[in-house]
Amino acid sequence: MKIFSSVVLLFSLLLIVETGNAQRKKVTSPFFFIQLTDPQFGFVDTGKGFEKETKLYEKAVRSINRLRPDFVVITGDFVNSTKDRSQIAEFKRITATIDSKIPVYFTPGNHDIGNVADSVSVSTYLKDYGYDHFSFQHKKCQFIGFNSCLIKSKTPNLEKAQYDWLKKTIAKSRKAAHIVLLCHHPFFINSFDEPETYSNIGVEERKKYLDLFSDNKVEAIFSGHLHNNATPLYGKIQLVTTSALGRPLGSAPSGLRIVKVFNDRIEHQYYGLDEVPEKVTFN
Repeated sequence: MKIFSSVVLLFSLLLIVETGNAQRKKVTSPFFFIQLTDPQFGFVDTGKGFEKETKLYEKAVRSINRLRPDFVVITGDFVNSTKDRSQIAEFKRITATIDSKIPVYFTPGNHDIGNVADSVSVSTYLKDYGYDHFSFQHKKCQFIGFNSCLIKSKTPNLEKAQYDWLKKTIAKSRKAAHIVLLCHHPFFINSFDEPETYSNIGVEERKKYLDLFSDNKVEAIFSGHLHNNATPLYGKIQLVTTSALGRPLGSAPSGLRIVKVFNDRIEHQYYGLDEVPEKVTFN
């Protein structure tokens, strides 16, 4: 009788846990957001203005305002040179034309902060954009943006402070339906053990952060920087590198990524600006 009671109790506890897990896994309703990256004003015709970037970004904004995503995230390299204030002003001017009802979030790129990030360059960035990391919940999903420049350049103190914040924030988010991260630099392009290059995060830091993300059930990381697309996996984590809205450096045209979030999965597709659909549907 005691054995039977113990079995019943164990089954009841397992049922409660599974029920709790099921409740945590429910998105209020399917939704989508748009990721833009590397508009990089001034890069197409370096030293000769940014008319081409203006046309590309304005075209992207028209698509955003037509499609009406739940929000937009721009993952860095807004401009080519922070010394050219006209580039920053033009980026901000066009960003302001996104419908005010559509939230827009930013994560910094190396062209916004510098290839070697320090307290001075971060402070300058903060004066222009207000923050270099964020966290918010939307329809029971957690979205966390962070400053990958601190990781890439191994900036003392600032990198540790951000890591501690990330660790705490992700741990608090474990009950979210999905945990999605956004940053500028890809952790790797093709394989976890690839050597460090300009385009990825160093191997030691890569392991440190990806282990943290994996242990806390992060499902996807969206980044830019490469000016081309890549979609490797680290365990169950999707590492999605999105090509540039500005000047592409690979086969993908200038464009944006539409990310659909369902109860049980996250889907995404990159579109050239001439290929963006008239509307977003959920199947």
